[in-house]
Amino acid sequence: MLEFGLVGDWKIVKRTLIFVAALLFVVSLALAGQEPVANSGSWSGIIINSNCTADEAFAEAAKCTEKGVPGARLALYDDTIRQVYDLDPQDQARGHLGDSVTVEGALAGSAIRVSSIKMFAGIGLSVGQKAPAFSARDQFGREQNLDTLKGPNGTVLLFFRSADW
Repeated sequence: MLEFGLVGDWKIVKRTLIFVAALLFVVSLALAGQEPVANSGSWSGIIINSNCTADEAFAEAAKCTEKGVPGARLALYDDTIRQVYDLDPQDQARGHLGDSVTVEGALAGSAIRVSSIKMFAGIGLSVGQKAPAFSARDQFGREQNLDTLKGPNGTVLLFFRSADW
């Protein structure tokens, strides 16, 4: 049986600690070099020039959809949260300046890695189409539906999805 004195035991402990520290250092370097996991999803909005701010896009400034702006890239403006996203790559966005679209891809920071861009098929009901059954609370907390809102000449119902109060 081998017996180690205090010096021999310390050498083994020291070597083990150095090995563990080196291993932790290598693992932390490997993890630091990885890119963050991108969030896949879809975003809807309007294709604008990247030199347009969210406030300008919200105000529908002409410069946001102006063609041929030097150095401008195409971006997606989501008016529901007033956010502008860079689009990469640009090829699928070309020809959609000013169009309402849905972009599918992966979000990394403020950029969407585009996998597809599709035009909005339509928003809301067609003229003459009946509204689906619904119920919602009004500003006074009362439950309302199509029957409770119906007047002698019919009903005009407007849903406004985006407002700046």
